[in-house]
Amino acid sequence: MIESRQEAESQAPSNRAIEFSDNTFVVDAALIGELLQVPATSVPVLMREGRITSACERGIGDDEGEFRLTFFHRNRRARLITDLAGRLLRRSAVDFGDRPMPDAVHRAGD
Repeated sequence: MIESRQEAESQAPSNRAIEFSDNTFVVDAALIGELLQVPATSVPVLMREGRITSACERGIGDDEGEFRLTFFHRNRRARLITDLAGRLLRRSAVDFGDRPMPDAVHRAGD
């Protein structure tokens, strides 16, 4: 689930960007938008349209207790690594430029 939030700017994004409860992640749309270079207000719309896709992976072995959330939009991939408490451990974004993204990360119509 993606949502936008209006919170005090003094809070660090890592303290408010991800929540985990009832086996569901809630990710701040501002964080996803920043990494995918789209306005936060567009993130929920693009997800509903299937133009932003995502994957969630549970860590095993050395990564036990961590989750990797990956978001794809056009030629960009954003990754968030979080723990069970929702603390953002790492984040990254890759722009693949003119290289096409694999069809598996996009739904029809993107």
